Amino acid sequence: MTGDGTRAVRAGLPEPTAGEPSLPGPVLAAHYHLPGEVAATPYGYGRQANPTWTALERAVAELESPDAPAEAVVFPSGMAATNAVLFTVLRPGDTAVLPSDGYQLLPRLRERLAAFGIPTRTAPTAGDAQLAALDGRDGEGDGERGGTGDAGAGTAAAGAGAGNAARLLWLETPSNPGLDVCDIRRLARAAHDRGALVAVDNTLATPLGQRPLELGADLAVASGTKALSGHGDVLLGYVVTRDPDLAAALRAWRTEVGAILGPVEAWLAHRGLATLQLRTERQGHNALAVARALRERPEVTGLRHPGLPEDPAHAVAAAQMRHFGCVVSFTLPDRAHAERFLAALTLVDDATSFGGVRSTAERRARWGGDPVPEGFVRLSVGVEDAADLVADLHRALDAAARA
Repeated sequence: MTGDGTRAVRAGLPEPTAGEPSLPGPVLAAHYHLPGEVAATPYGYGRQANPTWTALERAVAELESPDAPAEAVVFPSGMAATNAVLFTVLRPGDTAVLPSDGYQLLPRLRERLAAFGIPTRTAPTAGDAQLAALDGRDGEGDGERGGTGDAGAGTAAAGAGAGNAARLLWLETPSNPGLDVCDIRRLARAAHDRGALVAVDNTLATPLGQRPLELGADLAVASGTKALSGHGDVLLGYVVTRDPDLAAALRAWRTEVGAILGPVEAWLAHRGLATLQLRTERQGHNALAVARALRERPEVTGLRHPGLPEDPAHAVAAAQMRHFGCVVSFTLPDRAHAERFLAALTLVDDATSFGGVRSTAERRARWGGDPVPEGFVRLSVGVEDAADLVADLHRALDAAARA
């Protein structure tokens, strides 16, 4: 059994060949030669398959499921991967249970699902509400999120799906941006007992921090735009499953909808995997150092990081996560205070997204889609020196307090 660093460096690479690069360059859009039967040729049309995708898919599958055969399907974004799962698994009349505190575009997907006759119920990530939602009872999340159209869609979808057993349980753990954690193994058992499939958004944890398939999930889904690629230069999504039929259905969806990843993006992401273990280890170390520093500041409230022993999610996270991630969230007194803090930072960029080598932070409420206070800050910790980041945060907090 090899370690994470060894696996990340070698994942998906072909057997060494004299005179050939260890990672072949991207195969661009082109026609393929088709001698004999087309069915016997793995690459017959560019929308169906590409050898550069194949190499990346092998690598991602090895990282998400090192101990059992699995298949990965790559997409041009995390949202493309999410849509592929939802519209492949679900049919009109099926019911899905989604997190009420997850990624801010999930409410828009609820509207889309409702338009296709697929009702949804929601439940917060922490606690036992998912169990009630699986059984058709109110999961205590509907209609509570902010954002245009969310409350109406949630109420309508919940009403349409009330009493129906769920076909799909969608988990996001740790949740974005609140960093709550749920017990994947326990919920997967409960969902399977009820005949439901389980998909886990593994974006924040990465496959080196958490392996949902080993914990009982049927599908691991992620935005590779974030920590997987880690350099802020690729849009990417993927789904990994141990079920060959699910993988085939996802590939068929990709081909028919045309949701295909560019070969250059696939190649860049595969190249970046070699440093995934180094990056995530350094980022996790830095994030803990930053969280410990922030808990000493009187103006900081609601501090969350699953690696802090006092964090409400720590016990569950420690039981199923191998690393706790690079994101720290906290709240400053109000919008103006948070904006002064962000403007005073010199090493941390005021930018969205997370998981990159450069630290970023943003006032998350500016988007209007997350149920967070106006002073809520999501901080993605990069690979800079921890002492420099802590000093930068203290300087910026001091400046924001003086203004």
